[in-house]
Amino acid sequence: MGLLTGDALFSVAMAVAIFLLLVDLMHRRQRWTARYPPGPVSVPGLGNLLQVDFENMTYSCYKLRHQFGDVFSLQFVWTPVVVVNGLLAVREALVHHSEDTSDRPTLPTNALLGFGPKAQGVIGAYYGPAWREQRRFSVSSLRNFGLGKKSLEQWVTEEAACLCAAFTNHSGQPFCPKALLNKAVCNVISSLIYARRFDYDDPMVLRLLEFLEESLRESISLKIQVLNSIPQLLHIPWVAAKVLSAQRSFIALNDKLLAEHNTGWAPDQPPRDLTDAFLTEMHKAQGNSESSFNDENLRLLVSDLFGAGMVTTSVTLSWALLLMILHPDVQRHVQEEIDEVIGQGRRPEMADQAHMPLTNAVIHEVQRFADIVPMGVPHMTSRDTEVQGFLIPKGTMLFTNLSSVLKDETVWEKPLHFHPGHFLDAEGRFVKREAFMPFSAGPRICLGEPLARMELFLFFTSLLQRFSFSVPEGQPRPSDRGVPAFVVPPSPYQLCAVLR
Repeated sequence: MGLLTGDALFSVAMAVAIFLLLVDLMHRRQRWTARYPPGPVSVPGLGNLLQVDFENMTYSCYKLRHQFGDVFSLQFVWTPVVVVNGLLAVREALVHHSEDTSDRPTLPTNALLGFGPKAQGVIGAYYGPAWREQRRFSVSSLRNFGLGKKSLEQWVTEEAACLCAAFTNHSGQPFCPKALLNKAVCNVISSLIYARRFDYDDPMVLRLLEFLEESLRESISLKIQVLNSIPQLLHIPWVAAKVLSAQRSFIALNDKLLAEHNTGWAPDQPPRDLTDAFLTEMHKAQGNSESSFNDENLRLLVSDLFGAGMVTTSVTLSWALLLMILHPDVQRHVQEEIDEVIGQGRRPEMADQAHMPLTNAVIHEVQRFADIVPMGVPHMTSRDTEVQGFLIPKGTMLFTNLSSVLKDETVWEKPLHFHPGHFLDAEGRFVKREAFMPFSAGPRICLGEPLARMELFLFFTSLLQRFSFSVPEGQPRPSDRGVPAFVVPPSPYQLCAVLR
């Protein structure tokens, strides 16, 4: 067959361009309404993919919000997206219209992770009966956990003691606390799921953490956004083989741990951990095709808990120690409260929290200032809904800009500064704030919130009870700016931990 002439090539190119334009217009026609949120002009066939920095989505949304307002729209190829900003709009979307906005968008790349059609888990599940069943099980297990010989609080306090011992080994010399914090929090999740802990130099925990960190980097890449927007590309074998390799390795490692764990399970024995409790529910549900208690959902639940529960807590603790060395006066006042309420003779307990308003305020302010999951997890509308007077059609992906709430200038006295007074009244009593939503809001609020609150309080107070933290002598003052990512860590830093 001969080569196409110049005129023929031009005709083919024009035909392809017209086809892409018609498809693009077809996907957007239902949004041609005066009440659809405004947004930047999109490129036919690509939408706004190249106009958004997916590795720093918060800054992109900051600029677009100033141009288009609290509710604006984007187009990712043929996927319509609406971004909601500010306390009023986010609460309206997630709380007042929760039944309309609590679904999750389909992510085609998830099909590459080896989960079957019955696997939804809790984080990415559709808003329906299976999600409600898994959510109830997970929340009740986390809230009432007291399985085996140890309660969850005892596990955390014992792990905090191991973490303090590891800090002591540095003998007051400069070190980066990130790795030790990761291992300590990983052990809490492992105790919850597998009733086991790892030594801090165990190769298994090192590999788990390595794969998990790389997975987070994978999840925010432009490549993943393009593939989720144009899933047809996933049918190309060499493309599919190179996507989400770290996430697949992480899941494979968890599958191995799960297989080792399950050999010790017996239906007539008391459950040792959350996995045993899940297996018991699977045993009860045998023959019930409607039940969501199956092997696939167990695998996905374990991955969800490890990924969501471990990273967010360890990153928040890393921020907490950074802010203590940057604000030694706050650190000193917290230690005075610890000495007054707990002393040096016993370990902290959750019951102490009610008597420690300053410490509680500092932990809350760390979470607000650090703002570690600025864009939350994407939602999807399950029916047409209205937010701030704008009509958002069914099937629209919804981004809730949690950062815009935690840093809302109309709510917080010093939104861009670390200021524990945000959570204290004139008499020094702790006060709750409506705009404090680092765990999101509504039915999809983070199910691990109670566990995270427990870990943050017990680890933080245990560390400040034992050590005074400071910037290493001769080193420059660390930055309090985060590194843009789906979960935002602080910029790398070192500290010195000296026994009190």
